[in-house]
Amino acid sequence: MLSRLPSAALRGLDAEPVDVEVDLSRGLPCWSMVGLADASVREAKERVRSALLNSNFDFPLAHITVNLSPADQRKEGSYFDLPVAMGLLLASGQIVPDQDRQTAMPMLLGELALDGRLNPVTGILPLVLFAQQQGFASVIVPQENAKEAALVEGLDILPAASLLSVAQHITAYASLTPYVLEAFNDDAKAIENDLDLADVRGQQQAKRALEIAAAGGHNLLMSGSPGVGKSMLAARLPSILPPLTMSQRLEVARIYSIANNQTRSPLSNQPPFRSPHHTSSDVALIGGGSRPKPGEISLAHTGVLFLDELPEFKRPALEVLRQPLETGEVHIARAAETLTFPARFSLIAAFNPCPCGFLGHPIKACRCSDMQVRRYRERMSGPLLDRFDLRIHVPPVEQEKLTQLPAGESSKDVAERVLAARTIQYQRQGEGVSNAMLSVRMLERLSQPDAEGQKLLNVAMTRFALSARAYHRILKVARTIADLAAETSISSAHIAEALQYRGDDEF
Repeated sequence: MLSRLPSAALRGLDAEPVDVEVDLSRGLPCWSMVGLADASVREAKERVRSALLNSNFDFPLAHITVNLSPADQRKEGSYFDLPVAMGLLLASGQIVPDQDRQTAMPMLLGELALDGRLNPVTGILPLVLFAQQQGFASVIVPQENAKEAALVEGLDILPAASLLSVAQHITAYASLTPYVLEAFNDDAKAIENDLDLADVRGQQQAKRALEIAAAGGHNLLMSGSPGVGKSMLAARLPSILPPLTMSQRLEVARIYSIANNQTRSPLSNQPPFRSPHHTSSDVALIGGGSRPKPGEISLAHTGVLFLDELPEFKRPALEVLRQPLETGEVHIARAAETLTFPARFSLIAAFNPCPCGFLGHPIKACRCSDMQVRRYRERMSGPLLDRFDLRIHVPPVEQEKLTQLPAGESSKDVAERVLAARTIQYQRQGEGVSNAMLSVRMLERLSQPDAEGQKLLNVAMTRFALSARAYHRILKVARTIADLAAETSISSAHIAEALQYRGDDEF
């Protein structure tokens, strides 16, 4: 007998249709699986066999052929275990589906333990999204995956604990209960953050630059001696970022699902903050591998990627960031396929002015030679530095001021201004489109300065020999400064402030 169940195969962040066909025929008992299945899929034979026997079912003594169609598409992942097991039960006649369930068969996803339990699988969110697009009324998933799968609206998520409970649902002997997603507040942070901008004493220019970067989604580069507060400022950036919209939250959850990264809740509306170590390779940053997975820049999508000690990163690892910073996505090419992962993030970086860290320090003398400083700076290429919208020097704070200065603005106060500015951008440009994401055409239409501002910008372009990219980035920063002030037009004051964040010759 032959049975056929619908399923899907992951390809990057998306899924493609797959039919799981199980045929039982006469001949010596054996098992054949065809359809370009990888090792994790082929090993389903042993898991399915033990799960059937330990669930009080019989393992058919027949010539078993399992076909994953289409045959020219690679399949990987253990979530094919459940549809294969159910296909065997249906083909052998051990269960007879209820007529209503047979007409609207749910999509089945899950890995089988040897005792018949359902184990959680990776990539459940894109698979459920595919089921929604294909018009499925319900999807059966392992209990541990139900919360993540329930982010997708428009279909019933049926959590199951074992193969037996799935068989009982298919035969209508007992029904699985749809999972109900807990209510959550879109306007509140999913995770409370104890880090507050009020902890940083002094550094008013750096705080202002951080606020502008958060409001417009800009890239920020900070230079300064060790201990002046660069890392401290960057660590507090998430506390002033606006919460993710529902569409952004779903997109981030899909990336973390594919990457099998459990460091954040799928319900979290807090933008991701990634801070990889400087020993990270280029593959770790952009993604890849024999089975391409998202890298750090994709895990930071809609959020922040913080690179501390920027010159200590390997030069190839830094250079691969240049294209994603412009396009907002990364293309990973392999011999068999090319995958695209989203990578729209704010790059925040920090570095010391020289190897010893004290070049330009008002008290401590620098011990580095000119050659050492030049070689240290050459680790950061000009094209990469040109992609930073804001570049500032963070000076040391005097000890008297450090102990006597009152606490500054709290993150809550700054976050309110940032959210107001981001709301203006979304209303003007569309949901999820920050000023840093403006195309050249939109920038020319929305960010034209007044006559005095244009004159000032033209003088700066000529005097400092700025590139066309720098010209557009200055306009984007000026647009954000105007939004923070709730002003519709860009004045010379906004251009002047944006120009002061271009840095000096040390960059």
